[in-house]
Amino acid sequence: MTHAAALPGQPRGGVIGGPATDRAVCVLAPNPSAMTLDGTNTWLLSEPGSDLAVAVDPGPLDEGHLTNVIATAERAGKRVALTLLTHGHPDHADGAARFAELTGTPVRALDQALRLGDEGLGEGDVITTGGLELRVVPTPGHTADSLCFHLPADSAVLTGDTVLGRGTTVVAHPDGRLGDYLDSLRRLRSLAVDEGVDTVLPGHGPVLNDARGVIEFYLAHRANRLAQVETAVEDGYRTPSEVVAHVYADVDRTLWPAAEQSVRAQLDYLGEHGLI
Repeated sequence: MTHAAALPGQPRGGVIGGPATDRAVCVLAPNPSAMTLDGTNTWLLSEPGSDLAVAVDPGPLDEGHLTNVIATAERAGKRVALTLLTHGHPDHADGAARFAELTGTPVRALDQALRLGDEGLGEGDVITTGGLELRVVPTPGHTADSLCFHLPADSAVLTGDTVLGRGTTVVAHPDGRLGDYLDSLRRLRSLAVDEGVDTVLPGHGPVLNDARGVIEFYLAHRANRLAQVETAVEDGYRTPSEVVAHVYADVDRTLWPAAEQSVRAQLDYLGEHGLI
């Protein structure tokens, strides 16, 4: 699930779908909604000159989309040799088993229940398919199994739902935890500062070309929301739904159920740190 309320001041992205970097092409799934923005971004990654490609997040179980991903690779003279998942939410992962059947590929993920094949994904793993180098970066918080993938040759990072191309993401309580999410954002900021990552290839929305600016915006936004929730509790708003109605009054009401997940995560965080 994705929470994507448009927020003023957030850096804006560019075009959605198609080539994004020298090694990354986006195939947009036909599942737009308030929760998925324009749809799920399925990424095809390959080293220039290689005939092998890696698919990240096949998306929903939509036969037309899955075959379009394969056809996009084939038009570029490439064969999908590996499927990766950033996390297990249905809009990213429901099509994985069928996609693996169509391509004959293993599916690698952090969550063992999502894997097809013997290998999972974890801290320190480096994927090398057809000369492509892709580094696994665990980033729990949106969900416990969330991963990002660092593409060093393009100074880029695939962020799944951890960072979106537009708006902000829900901390999917109780599986997602705010403390973990803040740590993950700081880790991504370190990638931008120390490793020169400047491009965000998100799971939803347009590509962003100021990774550090986007991540710092996310951290500031989370700090502001957390302060608002703390103040709301001090002012007598007790239940998550009461806090949502007060703090998220400027957000489309259709997104309040998603906002409530984040509020529950914020309340847990404040309680754990003795702030409420």
